Amino acid sequence: MKSKGTQTGISFQVDRNNLYREETYTDLKSASIRKLIPVKVDGSEDPARKTVFIGHADLISPSGPIPIEADLMAESLDSALTALPPAMDKAAVEMRDEYNKMMQQQQQQEQSSKVIKSDN
Repeated sequence: MKSKGTQTGISFQVDRNNLYREETYTDLKSASIRKLIPVKVDGSEDPARKTVFIGHADLISPSGPIPIEADLMAESLDSALTALPPAMDKAAVEMRDEYNKMMQQQQQQEQSSKVIKSDN
């Protein structure tokens, strides 16, 4: 959907009612937590909206790092630190399951195309 005045067809319009300031916390070892603080257009905090915590980690694979993220159900940094391990574990399991599903679909497609080619 091309917006007025854009050459790329991508809209870079910012939702002025959904702005957040970001703080990042890390132990420099295993993970980081992003704290997204709702703000108004003037940069002041918006107490009418909730602060959001997001966990982030990179899993190392033979192909390079694989980023995973998870929403953390937390009201404070302390509770986000407690919520991080199980949330990231769940996100990693879901990512692994999705990867396995994609690999199975790819193998099925490859087998189907081999059958079609051998019938010709």
